[in-house]
Amino acid sequence: MGPYSKDLRVLFVRYLDDGMSARAAGAVVGVSAATAVRWSQRWRELGDVSPAKMGGTKPLLLEGERDWLVDRIERDKNLTLHELLEALRTERGVVVCCDTLWRFLKRCGKSFKKRRSTPPSKAARMLPAGSSAGSGSSAV
Repeated sequence: MGPYSKDLRVLFVRYLDDGMSARAAGAVVGVSAATAVRWSQRWRELGDVSPAKMGGTKPLLLEGERDWLVDRIERDKNLTLHELLEALRTERGVVVCCDTLWRFLKRCGKSFKKRRSTPPSKAARMLPAGSSAGSGSSAV
């Protein structure tokens, strides 16, 4: 929801100027007590009840490490997310959570393995050559 209208805020201030408490004026104009108190504080401190700036973008925490991260991923194709996090912490002194690193790399257009490559299991059953899993034949 966006900010309340300027007209509503001006009406609220009129009630304050007429001697009403912030909570009472808020009840009359239909805003919560917390909002009324914030508006009255803003009116007393700044002489204005215009809405403060909303939103904006937060700077990316890892933007300064972009080149290092991309280079590190290019050098080691088997690098896992957790190994990259550890290297970032120990080599660069940057501590972030997995999600932050994952989202940053996704924005950079990079992806990598989630697990180390492992050789195929010798104990697991394998399909006979030339058969497919959905063909109805059972694996031996």
